[in-house]
Amino acid sequence: MRHFIKETDFTHAEIKHVFASAAAMKAARSATPPSTLPLARQSWGLLFFKKSTRTRVSFQVGVSELGGHPVMLNAEELQLARGETVGDTARVLSRYLHGLVVRCYEHSLLEEIAQFGTVPVINALSDYLHPCQIYADFFTLAERWSNGDPTRFLESLKGRKIAFLGDTACNMANSLILGGALFDVEVALAGPPGYEPHKAIRAQLLRDRLTPTWNFTTDPFEAVRDADMLYTDVWVSMGVEAEKSERLRQMRPYQVNAPLMRTAKPDAYFMHCLPAHVGEEVTQEVLDSPSCIIFDQAENRLHIQKAILAQLSARN
Repeated sequence: MRHFIKETDFTHAEIKHVFASAAAMKAARSATPPSTLPLARQSWGLLFFKKSTRTRVSFQVGVSELGGHPVMLNAEELQLARGETVGDTARVLSRYLHGLVVRCYEHSLLEEIAQFGTVPVINALSDYLHPCQIYADFFTLAERWSNGDPTRFLESLKGRKIAFLGDTACNMANSLILGGALFDVEVALAGPPGYEPHKAIRAQLLRDRLTPTWNFTTDPFEAVRDADMLYTDVWVSMGVEAEKSERLRQMRPYQVNAPLMRTAKPDAYFMHCLPAHVGEEVTQEVLDSPSCIIFDQAENRLHIQKAILAQLSARN
């Protein structure tokens, strides 16, 4: 059974196919759909433990556009909330559904669902990784750096530099570390002491036999120098609200603002997985600038996830 729980669950050949499929689906979205769709007569469950806008809507629309039936599952409304085990839930849902998209807190819950279930599982976000977001982000950059040529998507990423600022131990930073190693992109991380990447992501690179392409510094200007793209995420993620005041104080020097953008390459882009907290991790000036491509990357969640869904459907 094939799953998409981390970026490295697809081979380079499969990633190339996913990117090409996403480009084709994006180009043909307004055209008459083909008579045979990848998820025709399939039902896919969308199991959410966390609130969501982009992830929920893009997956719901994506499953539907591929000919499938999306089944929304709020974890609080299932017997999970009354003590039913994750294993039993996975076994039962596998009898009804053709696949599961899961957005949760603990990454181990995803792995447990995949262990006990008998249908493909997609990681729609965990506290460890956000692989769908990263594929969409690199796809968005490849569209620009390849001048829209899908045959050069992966090639156009090689040798680029991405700077991530803020909490460099968060799921987005972890996924950028994996993505950077996959796509041969330098990832410069900048954050306060104590927020550097954990040992778990370093061990993940070893397990996947990937050469690390990341580095960490406490100097934000050092990180963004000569960067092709600047990235940030909220400083207070869901589940760490109790640390808000201290995080805001420590992260303040890592705000993405105009002076920081000017330190990067003149044509550098700005990205954010959203929602953004204006005045905290990023300024309104940056969000309003031509460098900001946050809504393009948000749109591409739909197209890349459709390609991932189709890939898993074909492989299982």
